Amino acid sequence: MWQYKHFEELSAKDYHQILNERVKIFVVEQGCAYQEVDEIDLHAVHLIKRQKGIIKAYARIYRQDKKMRIGRVLVPSEYRSEGHGRDLLKVALDYIKCKHPKAEVEIQAEAYLKDFYESFGFKIISDLYYDEEIGHYDMELVKEDSIVYA
Repeated sequence: MWQYKHFEELSAKDYHQILNERVKIFVVEQGCAYQEVDEIDLHAVHLIKRQKGIIKAYARIYRQDKKMRIGRVLVPSEYRSEGHGRDLLKVALDYIKCKHPKAEVEIQAEAYLKDFYESFGFKIISDLYYDEEIGHYDMELVKEDSIVYA
């Protein structure tokens, strides 16, 4: 079941579960020591897919620099072969299209996921750079008429 929650709507248990998954993936699994909890959480929409109380996919959607951004995109490792990532991005883009139809959309994508994001209509707008020793590209969504939800 998909949920869209602003920070104020998250219960303590919700937020704990989200942070647990984010730290498990972005800090422990990827071996990156960085400030995982930040001010963006306070104004983001938290998109959560749960099944039987377990987070299967998560992202946060927020406005920054007059653009909509999708960040902290995750699927726990034990569920990565089930199509949750593709569903997550489609639902996130549908949300932005509905709530912010004229907004530009950008993401900071790990380099190995470049093809995945390109399949949704994103294009690279930066050189390859390293954040916490992981290769990334900044990508922006090409206008709607060219999007193919493959």
